[in-house]
Amino acid sequence: MLTPEQSAQLLANLGITALNPMQEAAQAAIQPDTDTFLIAPTGSGKTLGFLLPICQLLDPARPGVQCLILVPARELALQIEQVWKKMGTGFKVNVCYGGHSMETELKNLSNPPALLIGTPGRISDHIDRQTVTLDGIHTLVLDEFDKSLTLGFHEEMAFIVDSLPALRNRVLVSATAGITVPDFVRLNNPTKLSFAAPDDTETGLAIKLVNAPARDKIDTLFRLLCSFNSEAALIFCNHRDAAERTSELLADRGIYSLVYHGGLEQDARERALIQFRNGSVRYLITTDLAARGLDIPEMKHVVHYHLPAHQHEFTHRNGRTARMHASGTAYVILHPAEDRPAWLPADLEEMPLPTDGPLPQAPEFQTLYISGGRKNKLNKVDIVGFFSQQGKLAPGDLGLIEVKDFMSFAAVKTAKVGALLTQIRDLKMKGRKYKIELAR
Repeated sequence: MLTPEQSAQLLANLGITALNPMQEAAQAAIQPDTDTFLIAPTGSGKTLGFLLPICQLLDPARPGVQCLILVPARELALQIEQVWKKMGTGFKVNVCYGGHSMETELKNLSNPPALLIGTPGRISDHIDRQTVTLDGIHTLVLDEFDKSLTLGFHEEMAFIVDSLPALRNRVLVSATAGITVPDFVRLNNPTKLSFAAPDDTETGLAIKLVNAPARDKIDTLFRLLCSFNSEAALIFCNHRDAAERTSELLADRGIYSLVYHGGLEQDARERALIQFRNGSVRYLITTDLAARGLDIPEMKHVVHYHLPAHQHEFTHRNGRTARMHASGTAYVILHPAEDRPAWLPADLEEMPLPTDGPLPQAPEFQTLYISGGRKNKLNKVDIVGFFSQQGKLAPGDLGLIEVKDFMSFAAVKTAKVGALLTQIRDLKMKGRKYKIELAR
């Protein structure tokens, strides 16, 4: 068990002074030999809600994996890993997911972590390969488990649960209420914690209707983005092809965007998120894959280019804005002949669009790729020092820096990129020459 002082230090490492009511309730409920079902809206801090009590369930004297967290998407796995590392628990963590280097995962698992995070398909693969020992796992977390079921991971999840002989604690986490829990989970008299999303007036969420005169709504989307005063936006489409086409059509009109969907390679998905997070790309056009579980900044604007099939998907998308007492707007673009679902409010405020708004300004930053990361003993301090001292950058010229295992990304002011690359072209960082170039 953690002492109050240790718990306070973990929160301090995250920059948090106190838990919210949901996190306090989760900490009280998630105890040894208990099952817990936590329902809380997107953006409420569910990740910390279950990680903090899990830390108290881990025994530093026991070798091997003690807790397994299953998630529907690799991005959510990486986000949970990032939070755990920031907490500074002292317990090793590893992630396993499709598209990740199997060689790297096997090397990591040769010295097993206390906390293992992964997608159902990849964890099942490791069980088949007998590359992970499950006998010591006493706690299982199914985060966004309803999404895992929607994606068809029933068999993999059932196989994994059946492979955990010492399982004593189950934690189910979802942002959606009313989900039927499959029998294979074998919940035993769970403590149910349900924290409903506050209404729109409390969150500061406004939902506005944007009428599209043409069935092909691209001109309406273009005018809408031009009205945002160059502020970032998340744009939702229902299909991968539509996201790709929409990005291409916006580019033809002078607005650069990136796409994010499940059909992209993992590297392309990570690069898109990095550039969106650091502000070098203003617009991310995506499917519902980005509706929850991603580490992206608070959005002031969320655009429904296509309406989703279900109300809960609409809610998850809107959860990307007006979070943590901030305000934001969700825009619904509709053609008059388009079917209007019964759950969409009938009295939405209509937003008129200017006919000749200015094009959004180019982003202030661009992203540089660096061919080294944590495994090469590089960290943020090294990159800041190298760019500042050797590249002659002022403090305000550098933006967000993200260091991965074997690569890093740094946001640099657009006006400084050319001179920086020239200045450091033949120089070494920490005694080694790295490729440094504009991220593609």
